[in-house]
Amino acid sequence: MTAPLHARVAVELREQIQRGELPPGTPLPSEARLCERFGASRGTIRSALAALRREGLIGGGQGRPPVVRDTAVGQPFETLLSFTAWAEQIGKVPGQRTIEVARRGASAAASEVLRLEEGTPVVEVLRLRLLDDEPVMLERANFVLEVGRLLFDFDPDTGSIYAHLAGQGVDLHSAQHTMDAVAADETDAELLDIKIGAPLLRERRRATSADGVPLEYSDDRYRPDRVTFTIDNARPASSGITHDLRILKETS
Repeated sequence: MTAPLHARVAVELREQIQRGELPPGTPLPSEARLCERFGASRGTIRSALAALRREGLIGGGQGRPPVVRDTAVGQPFETLLSFTAWAEQIGKVPGQRTIEVARRGASAAASEVLRLEEGTPVVEVLRLRLLDDEPVMLERANFVLEVGRLLFDFDPDTGSIYAHLAGQGVDLHSAQHTMDAVAADETDAELLDIKIGAPLLRERRRATSADGVPLEYSDDRYRPDRVTFTIDNARPASSGITHDLRILKETS
C-alpha cells in the first residue's frame, strides 16, 4: 500500500535533514517551491511540515519560514509511552542495557503514585536506553507486583517491556507525564557518560489501566543534548483560532 503523499514528503525532507543536506539553521524551501517539487497542494505540504515540527526537526511557522533545528531528536508527548516505538518511528535503532530487574519494597515516591503502602513489594527495572548505540536515557521503572512478575521470564535487553506486557494481556491504557529538570546523580553520570550534577530532563510517568488502576511509576532521565520534547496544542476549530504551542529544550 502506497503511503499518503504528505507522509512521503515528510520522509524525504526528514532524510535530507538526517543526512546533513539541510543542516541546523537552514531554512526549508518555500511552500510554493515544495508544491512544485512534489506536485502537491499547499495543504499536503503543510501536513508534512507539521509532522516534522512535531518531531522537533524544524521550527518556525505562523508567518515565519520553517528552519532546521539543532541535532537533538524531538520526542512528541503522544509517543512517550513507548521509547522503542518512538525510536523506530524516527528511523533510529533503539537499544537498551538492563542494569537490574529486582523485587523490593516500594519507595516513598513509588508507593504514593501506585497507591500502595510504603515497602509493599514491587518490581523495579533499571535500564539504560540507547539511540543508535548512544546513551540517551536512564529508566527507573516500578511495576506493581502482579505486572512486574511477568518480567522475570523476559529479557528486557531484547526489546520493549510495554510490548511484552501488552502481549501478556496487561492493560497499559493511559499515562500521566510530569516533566522537570534534575541534576545527575552518581548512577546517572556513570551510565549516561556525563558529569555528576549535569542537568537532565526528567519525565515522571504514571501508567494506568483503562479503569484507572496504577500499574507503573517511572522516573526517566534524558540527556538534553540528545533528546528534546515537543507539545502541539490546538483550540477547537469552532473558535476560529488555532495555536501551535511548542515547549522545546535543546542544546547544541
